[in-house]
Amino acid sequence: MLKVVEKKKIWFSISAIIIAIGLIAMFAKGLNFGIDFEGGTNIILKFDEEYNKEEVDSIVKGFASDAVTNTAENNEYEIKSKNFESKDVSKLVEELKKKYKMPENAIVSQEEIGASVGKELRVNSLKALAIAFVAMLIYIAVRFEFKFGVIALIALAHDLLITISVFAVFGISINSPFIAAVLTIVGYSINATIVIFDRIRENLKLSGRTSAAEVANKSVTQTMARSINTTLTTLFTIVAVYIFVPTVRGFSFPIIIGIVSGLFSSVFIAPSLWVLVTETVSYTHLTLPTT
Repeated sequence: MLKVVEKKKIWFSISAIIIAIGLIAMFAKGLNFGIDFEGGTNIILKFDEEYNKEEVDSIVKGFASDAVTNTAENNEYEIKSKNFESKDVSKLVEELKKKYKMPENAIVSQEEIGASVGKELRVNSLKALAIAFVAMLIYIAVRFEFKFGVIALIALAHDLLITISVFAVFGISINSPFIAAVLTIVGYSINATIVIFDRIRENLKLSGRTSAAEVANKSVTQTMARSINTTLTTLFTIVAVYIFVPTVRGFSFPIIIGIVSGLFSSVFIAPSLWVLVTETVSYTHLTLPTT
């Protein structure tokens, strides 16, 4: 049987160090919010032939280093940048026409996205996350116990903080796909935690005088293979998407981080927290004076 709970200080320390580094990075240089949040210029260009996206990207980066690009239908190419001046757009098109066939009116659209739109997106994203957290807390509290729900939300917060920390440390741009990825991480991570909590509940019925630590260790051992297999099969798929579909890397990369972090939190953090809370509550009941 695995001795997971006995090493809880190690698991907590690993998470604390990563999150602390991320928080320091956030306070030092802030998060790199992209055009979807900060506002900027959104441009769509038209090509008359198929183009090499990586080659076009390198040309675009010469005019706007913060540009986020995507391929679109009918040989169209989308550029999002916070610092793209109108005069540079014309120069960019001239440069691209030297290598690719483009129509005379190569600029399909060019629009400015105001910061107010980004602020609204940020508020709506936080609302969606808050609603998800409350709904999951109610569901887990009804199905299990309230403390299970609180611990599950702490594990979720852990996964989100780890993901945000990676983006903060490496200065990766955060746009709307990141929000979709965060909500996906929340759904995936809570499922892995519920599986272990469900096994803990079943083992509690059969435990007799077994300690909370033994119940948690037994439950983690019984579900470890399932947790690893589920994580690996999902991870292989998302990594393949990240490698072979570059246009959705803004979505797939945070999910990769969230999946790995979710495995760690569901196997090591959540059960250890459950034991910590259970033993604390039991000790409090034992030490309360009787009347």
